[in-house]
Amino acid sequence: MGMPIGPVTMLAVYIVCWWVSLFAILPLGMNQADQERPTDGGQWGAPLKPDLKRKFITTSWVAGLVWLLIMVLVYIGWMPLPNLAPPA
Repeated sequence: MGMPIGPVTMLAVYIVCWWVSLFAILPLGMNQADQERPTDGGQWGAPLKPDLKRKFITTSWVAGLVWLLIMVLVYIGWMPLPNLAPPA
């Protein structure tokens, strides 16, 4: 018994997991309590040190774990996906 979904659908599920994880991880570590009022025209809410590289790496492995869990659930049949292919 193989996977009930194809590789393109698997990739699409991973991309959705990655974006959802990104928006969950982006605000982590942000603290505006110690920020001073900007005098150079910068945005008041902009973080001083955003650490985007670290957050993208964290997002990738978190999304990978969520994707793996979803693929296991699809494979064992606990989360069946509808067959949207047109009849032959």
